[in-house]
Amino acid sequence: MHAILSLTQLMEYLKEENCIDESIVNKVKIYLNNTQVDANIFTKSKESNRLKLSFMERARFAKNKVAERIFQIMATKNTTLCVAADLTKTTDILNLAEEVGPHICLFKTHIDIVEDFHPNFLKHLQDIAQTHNFILFEDKKFADIGKTVQLQYSESIYKISSWASLVTAHSLTGKGVLDAIRESEGLKERGVFLLAETSAASSLIDGNYTQATVKLALQYTDLISGIVCQSPLFVDQPGLIQLTPGVQLDSIGDTLSQQYNTPEHVVLERGADIAVVGRGITKSADPALAAQKYKELLWNAYKKRIV
Repeated sequence: MHAILSLTQLMEYLKEENCIDESIVNKVKIYLNNTQVDANIFTKSKESNRLKLSFMERARFAKNKVAERIFQIMATKNTTLCVAADLTKTTDILNLAEEVGPHICLFKTHIDIVEDFHPNFLKHLQDIAQTHNFILFEDKKFADIGKTVQLQYSESIYKISSWASLVTAHSLTGKGVLDAIRESEGLKERGVFLLAETSAASSLIDGNYTQATVKLALQYTDLISGIVCQSPLFVDQPGLIQLTPGVQLDSIGDTLSQQYNTPEHVVLERGADIAVVGRGITKSADPALAAQKYKELLWNAYKKRIV
């Protein structure tokens, strides 16, 4: 079955009929250009196609130690679920970690929104992570000059480098942010997820920025655990992990430009290795049950993908 018209042709037709104006046509063209996906990505050689390799097979390709450990955790626990703990009370965060711990590989925090922060909280969180075998992941999105990033990462009251094995960073300021993280004191094994695409509908990130981010990541494979994105950008890099936020059972958005995808869609169509789920779990009456459901749906989609 084939479409009678391409989307571009349809836009031109609607413009000729005065149904839409030139600005809409241009916006659609820009969107299509920035979201092109290689039609052959799912049929490339299995030896190098991360979408067709199992996580245990991919662990041997990982050059970053944290990425290697993530692959092993995912394979052992049968989970590709990352929970976004966007909560403001330490007790709520610790309770959530205990409840969802058996079902996740990553526990993502925003430490600077915690209203009653104290150092003992981090010790308790680390203990829970060790008990349930998941990795602590601070979504800081570092984006400043190198020296400032070092202070944000290793100093301040949070001392992120001492407890978070994973952090996020923008590529906006270039390699300086990665050099700063690499050279800072803290945990010996550390990893970074570079942000190449977002799930925000109003994002200013374009295709050129995304491609430049992937290129930068490939220059720092000892430090980079993976890339945050919404499409399968690096299928020939089985040692890197695709982290995709904006996952919910109901693929709808919110009033703040967040867009959601279903677990099956994000794995099978968008190439996600790990899916980030926030409110679908944290707002549930039973977070443990919700986490288990997401875990099973995501894992089943992953198994279908590698067949």
